[in-house]
Amino acid sequence: MIYDCIIIGGGIAGLQAAIQLGRYMHDVLVIDSGDGRSSICKSYHNILGYPDGVSGEHLREVGRKQAEQLGVRFIIEKAEKVEKEDQTFNITAHNGLSYKGKRLLIATGVMDRLPEIPTMYPCLGKSIYVCPDCDGYEIKDHKTVILGSGNVGANMALTLSYWTKELIYINHEQEQVKQELLEKLEKKNIEYINQSIKEIQQRDGQLQAITLADDTRIPSNHGFVAFGKNKVESSLAKQLGVELLENKHIVVNPRTKETNIKHVWAAGDVIAHSEQVTIAMGDGSQAAIWIHKSLLNG
Repeated sequence: MIYDCIIIGGGIAGLQAAIQLGRYMHDVLVIDSGDGRSSICKSYHNILGYPDGVSGEHLREVGRKQAEQLGVRFIIEKAEKVEKEDQTFNITAHNGLSYKGKRLLIATGVMDRLPEIPTMYPCLGKSIYVCPDCDGYEIKDHKTVILGSGNVGANMALTLSYWTKELIYINHEQEQVKQELLEKLEKKNIEYINQSIKEIQQRDGQLQAITLADDTRIPSNHGFVAFGKNKVESSLAKQLGVELLENKHIVVNPRTKETNIKHVWAAGDVIAHSEQVTIAMGDGSQAAIWIHKSLLNG
């Protein structure tokens, strides 16, 4: 079977595109590895209609059901190879099976670099956050600990000083911080700790305290992570010769979301790295609209 469109990535952007294309009654396949960043976020708070928050897992679940009702097919597998063959694209998955499509949408996103502290993960989106634009409001006037690395963590601490004055930056990896940033931290009375984290205490996703390597215990109910060097999942795009920025994000037409390679689109964090669910939804819809137009034109 040759699908009208194959979407690689079943996160927020990919799902929104799948729903739109399903409503156009196209034959659509979504290949999703099942481990995207939206699958680990326990609660988004800045989405219209969800003032009390909604988890990425819930959005993915209801989004997939909605797409499947429209005839969209899903395969939980990692796409590993993409080739252009005349008028179609051939995608080979990790299990060795191949799938063909007339159009291709890459919505593979970004994966945050996070420390290997298992007790941190239940807190993500609930009491430990990643994106200040999404969740800075959640720490308004609260004591907040930044778990980070070097300059990246220092800059996050300075950004968060917009919402609260009670901040502690723990340089978990003890990477060097520029002197000018250290001076800015001091000027804003942000406590700086150059020490690794031994343990995170939490209960049902609510951060309670952080224990340092020297066994110092820091009570706090709010945290942010900022380690930098996040992985942009654009390797499949590179295989096709898609234009990438120096930071490996995909370059697209801002209106259509099409790449420099004809009939290849991209949407979501893999292009803009906005870390915004709402923008990913918009990207997915916009790409789907133009994919539909291209299919009508043959």
